[in-house]
Amino acid sequence: MPKSVLIISTLDTKGQETLYLKDKLSAIGLAPILMDISGRGSDISGIDIPAKQVAAAGGGSFDEIQKSRDRTRITNIMMAGGSRIAAELLTQQKLDGVIALGGSTGSLMASEVMRSLPFGIPKVLISSTAALPGLSTRYIGTGDIALFHSVVEISGVSNLLKNVMDRAAHALAGMTADDIASVKTEKGKAIALTMLGPCEKCASAVRIELEKKGFQVIGFSAAGIGDRAMEDMIAAGFFQGVIDLAPGGVGENLFGFMRDAGPHRLENACRLGIPQIISTCSVNHMTPSRSKYKPEYHERRKFDLDKLRTWIRLSPEELKQVAAAFAEKLNRAQGPVIVMIPSNGWSAADLPGNDTHDPGEDQLFVQVLRQKIKPEIKIVEVDANMEDPAFATAVIAAAGEIF
Repeated sequence: MPKSVLIISTLDTKGQETLYLKDKLSAIGLAPILMDISGRGSDISGIDIPAKQVAAAGGGSFDEIQKSRDRTRITNIMMAGGSRIAAELLTQQKLDGVIALGGSTGSLMASEVMRSLPFGIPKVLISSTAALPGLSTRYIGTGDIALFHSVVEISGVSNLLKNVMDRAAHALAGMTADDIASVKTEKGKAIALTMLGPCEKCASAVRIELEKKGFQVIGFSAAGIGDRAMEDMIAAGFFQGVIDLAPGGVGENLFGFMRDAGPHRLENACRLGIPQIISTCSVNHMTPSRSKYKPEYHERRKFDLDKLRTWIRLSPEELKQVAAAFAEKLNRAQGPVIVMIPSNGWSAADLPGNDTHDPGEDQLFVQVLRQKIKPEIKIVEVDANMEDPAFATAVIAAAGEIF
């Protein structure tokens, strides 16, 4: 049976180009479903889900949309409708993949629909604006979207554009093949693990040992986007346990820094009652954008990870604020939580001899956390640096208690 793939496009401006893509997908053995998310609609033939139907699914009247000049409202309605229809197709087992094409507006709208679908559903976005600064990250966000830069404008069915669309169509066909590994766990429990370069030794040791015990350990780079994605996947039910070695995105969100992981960091596992081990890599440092440096930041103790990245140590007051935020979030936990504190440095940036190494000041965080956290949450201090083998051993032992 042919795989069903959804094509998302604004057919008022990309009609002929989209029809070519639809024909190509059919020719290589897929069953395309064409959805129009344009605000003006189109009367070309071959549309399976017209704009009027998308608008209704998004809670709007298409007649009103056509008369409106409120571009934001129009796109929001069409994105909501497209997302709802895509979810219905998935529920009905009529969706094996998604492909879209567009310029900046079309790409923003289509990628919003794509990101509403679960991890593991093949997603290909052909965009003429993929290389514009800042847009690619907005298109992808925390989604598993393959971004295909068309280079040429999506305007007119030239041989160059045909070549781009042909390659994208075959890429999607490959992604929907039957021999692709399932995202479902097959043995043991699936454990989400946050990691960063300055706690990589610990993370690797924990992962290897837990895999020996039959767990599947899925790592996330806790640099802002990766841990946002982890939170989304926790909410979607992918994991049965969390080892959060690097939850620094909580403080980064408080202060608006570069590793900001959003306002709901550290919340979904608590809400769902999933067992958690929480530690402190990067929690005592911040990463403000160079363009937003305050004068006093230049006077702070710092650690250069490399020539592009610098960690700046939090002030004592900031440490206390972050600890209070941790306590407020962890106090909502419906399942077991163990907080693991390496008392001789929270990362490779905190090794003795480094400017930011200050175990005494780190205790301010621990003191506030102990004062504010509910008593059933266990706090364990380990006399080691996070990158010492002894700390990884302690984390593995804690995992044996609650997973």
